[in-house]
Amino acid sequence: MKSLRSILFGLTVLLMATAAQAQQTSVRANVPFDFVVANHAYPAGEYALKSLTGNGMPIRVENLQDETMKIALSDACNSDKAATSTKLIFHRVGDSYFLYQIWQQGSTWGREFPVTRAERQIAQNHEKTELVIVAANIQ
Repeated sequence: MKSLRSILFGLTVLLMATAAQAQQTSVRANVPFDFVVANHAYPAGEYALKSLTGNGMPIRVENLQDETMKIALSDACNSDKAATSTKLIFHRVGDSYFLYQIWQQGSTWGREFPVTRAERQIAQNHEKTELVIVAANIQ
């Protein structure tokens, strides 16, 4: 009985570690337009986006040209099918771009950023929100 508990405990720890690893985000992308994440504006350029904790919730958004960085909170999102490529998905509302999701190739789990008040306000004045995809690389 004691060895069965030890085995079950070991399997539980292994599964938890695997789940935490699956939510880790580490991508690099060249974003060709200015954009907003969590109420912070970023200029076009090359960016690294990386999870700061095991749960993946806080994401460090780092501009690689001027080495500035900010932290944005994200939520987990999932899909029935694994992502076929590593990518950033933006909402384009009028002339403004808002980072919406991060996906890594081969994963059914991604990260999603909450819609900001500014995005909602701009969306009220436009017909629709378009999705814009930017290719990224796993770091």
